Amino acid sequence: MNIGTLLRSRRKERKLTLKNVAEKASISEGFLSQVENDVNSPSVETLVRICKAIGVDAGDLISRASRQTKVEVIRRSEWDDIDLSHTGFVTRRFFPPDFRTVIDSAILVIEPGKSIPVRKNIKNGQEVIAVLKGSVELTLGPEALDLCEGDSVHFWSDPNNQRITNNGATTCIALWVGTI
Repeated sequence: MNIGTLLRSRRKERKLTLKNVAEKASISEGFLSQVENDVNSPSVETLVRICKAIGVDAGDLISRASRQTKVEVIRRSEWDDIDLSHTGFVTRRFFPPDFRTVIDSAILVIEPGKSIPVRKNIKNGQEVIAVLKGSVELTLGPEALDLCEGDSVHFWSDPNNQRITNNGATTCIALWVGTI
């Protein structure tokens, strides 16, 4: 179970600080941080106090954590079932946001002439793109890399100077993985 990730998500949704929640739960900020990062596990009593401080039901949180998907598959046959919006691209995530703690991943579907926006607030992140169908151009600052079906690239994220664009004539499908 990934209780810590769910706690952090609920705390941030309610715009509560670590300090505020830790004080209300009568624990240290450091311990709360360890719990949120799944480094340490609280006792049941402490978990209930943390949940109360955040304003969530401990039973609901545990139930949600127990339902977390451990494996998610996107089959090749599903690639053609994607309804592209007016933006000209779709990202099909493998896991919901609450379950993504270390890496993020998606199948990218990009129409010709369209680009995918860069993730925000990434520091020292790494990414991998593997082109499964079509082609894509990865722009990293002044450098542009053309990637064709079967090509892959591993790179350090540069949110201010990065773009993924389909300059080809057909829809591009790529597997994308990035650290959080």
